[in-house]
Amino acid sequence: MEIPAGSIFGFIGPSGSGKTTTVRLLLGVYLPTSGQATVFGQPSDRFATATREKIGYMPQLFILEPGLNVRQNLSFAASLYGMGVRRGRRLREVLDLVELTGQERKKARDLSGGMQRRLSLAAALVHEPELLFLDEPTTGIDPVLRRKFWDYFQELKAGGNTLFITTQYVSEAAYCDYVGVMSDGRLLMVETPENLKRVGVGGDVIALECDGFVSAAQMKDLRNQPFISGGRVQQMDDFALQLVVEDAEAALPAVLRWCEQQAIEVEKARKVEPSFDDVFVEIVREHRNDA
Repeated sequence: MEIPAGSIFGFIGPSGSGKTTTVRLLLGVYLPTSGQATVFGQPSDRFATATREKIGYMPQLFILEPGLNVRQNLSFAASLYGMGVRRGRRLREVLDLVELTGQERKKARDLSGGMQRRLSLAAALVHEPELLFLDEPTTGIDPVLRRKFWDYFQELKAGGNTLFITTQYVSEAAYCDYVGVMSDGRLLMVETPENLKRVGVGGDVIALECDGFVSAAQMKDLRNQPFISGGRVQQMDDFALQLVVEDAEAALPAVLRWCEQQAIEVEKARKVEPSFDDVFVEIVREHRNDA
């Protein structure tokens, strides 16, 4: 896979699928047993110092010094990158960004879990990196703070940063420009969020709400219709169906004609958007079935 500059790349997959291992390979923490990982055109296990200074990393766990206060932790992180006279200004900027202004003297051990995540993000940003690796940055925080984090990430992208973000929250794929799906140590695909839904379910989804019972014989006949993709018809209940078609706009007239021929009264027919959770489950299920 290749990640374009100035984009947000979301890496989704279940726990233990290999997301963190991949990040550590790209950072040069782990050495590849085969193949090669390059960042900024350099092999990740042979980064020059100048290349490392372009990269920020927010690990999955809180690793800052619990006995130091917020400002001391940030100052220490900045010193690792040789920040001198502009350090004070930059610390104020990142404290404002993550909404920790006023908490500078509070020790890291006394911060709430959400505030520790914000401090970790500030430490990853303090040296103004071009590329950010954020390993499950929204895990364990409340939905309001999670949305604030994504607002931060969009601001960073607008400023020209590239973000590589791992997450177990599949719905967060909607905030990304590209999404990589990981399962059992394998990269299954890289798609835009829109294409991910099409690939995952095999096309567009049409929901039909009928005025009467749809028989088993009618279901069988519907699955064999040319406008149905791969025979994918699901009976939601006695009066509701979900159909997978190549293109909803083109297929809908044919669907309604078939219903008319079968004397099925249609109360409502509409294109629906499957959830990213449903799409992800389907992609992983198909991969495991193939394996």
